[in-house]
Amino acid sequence: MLHDGKSRKVAVIGGSRIPFCRANTGYKNSSNQQMMTASLKAVVEKFNLHGKTLGDVALGAVIKHSSDWNLSRECVIDSGLSINTPGVDMQRACGTSLETILNIANKIALGQIESGIAGGVDSISDAPIVYNDSFRKILLASFQGKTFKEKISPWLKMRPGFLKPKLPGVNEPRTGLSMGESTEIIAKEYKITRQDQDQLAFESHKNTAKAYDEGFYNNLITPYQGISEDNIMRRDTTLEKLNKLRTVFDKSTNGTMTPGNSTSLTDGSAAVLLSSEEWAKNNNLSIESYLTNCKIAAIDYIDNEGLLMAPAYAVSDMLIKVNLELQDFDFYEIHEAFAAQTLATLRAWKSDDFCKTKLNRDKAMGSIDSGKLNIKGGSLAIGHPFAATGARIVATMSKLLKEKGSGRGLISICTAGGMGITAIMER
Repeated sequence: MLHDGKSRKVAVIGGSRIPFCRANTGYKNSSNQQMMTASLKAVVEKFNLHGKTLGDVALGAVIKHSSDWNLSRECVIDSGLSINTPGVDMQRACGTSLETILNIANKIALGQIESGIAGGVDSISDAPIVYNDSFRKILLASFQGKTFKEKISPWLKMRPGFLKPKLPGVNEPRTGLSMGESTEIIAKEYKITRQDQDQLAFESHKNTAKAYDEGFYNNLITPYQGISEDNIMRRDTTLEKLNKLRTVFDKSTNGTMTPGNSTSLTDGSAAVLLSSEEWAKNNNLSIESYLTNCKIAAIDYIDNEGLLMAPAYAVSDMLIKVNLELQDFDFYEIHEAFAAQTLATLRAWKSDDFCKTKLNRDKAMGSIDSGKLNIKGGSLAIGHPFAATGARIVATMSKLLKEKGSGRGLISICTAGGMGITAIMER
């Protein structure tokens, strides 16, 4: 729906987040609810929303405890918003908070609501660990027993091996491969070198540090747990340091992916405020930008394509729909799940063969100006709490457009399950 000339324009007022932290460091004792509430409170404070009733709040987490079944609503109650503001939980893997943003945006575009907050959170440090099914069945059988004998007898079947926990994982159920292993396949197929991956990682850290030093993140980040900067960022990293890291997913001489050119497991949260133009005016809030188009794609990653290549398809389809070229943008925010994935996507768009055979185009989409790509840093340096990345990127893009005073930005995020979610923002 969004801005098609028939629906209402969707304004992005702005966003806020807590610093992102490497898993099991600064936020090792924080839960999803605590981190998400912190980002919501930051948005409430930033835009003076205390006691206000919004149309809806859509939030999500990829890895969550069963007790977080109503995460969004619980976070809203503690956020400072009116308790009459509803909340909904959503999930689309690494694209979760861009999905929540599109959910709120479409409701605004259709006139169903006037305003809403969208965002996401993930904690690897507080990941749920469950026991295996044999032990679970004993627990349930004992709990359901009516008599003392019925409660005790299931325990006679107990074996020491039943206590072995089932640790959470992100391997693809259909292939059994992790994202990193899947991306090594992409790197080889698209001939992405180790040197190019390390270069992208270096640029990500350099751009992030520069953005901090220039104060770009001052009003986008609220300190949390005594932390005021993303702690994955390395100001002192060099290409030489990155080149010395050992490969992790393919440890043979053919491996190219390292901890330095792959995103770290990360804890964090982010949120964005969206509204209609009228609501913004009535609440004396400035509009930073507009969310104007989006596209979601899915590919056959089991047999025909690399796991994280769906954004290449989604962006192409979206640009055809709105009659734009890949070069018609002032800023590009492409999620750096892995340097190899980002580089493979860029290479695919430059390939005549890929664009003709897989995107049904007449010719290659071409290249983009690297000086417009992730200029305030990317996920390789900032981190990637799965469900929070989309909101981080939208808030960053919105501020970039506000500071420029005009322009157009392209957002692209790859996700597990062979999906890609993309959007266009304008001012």
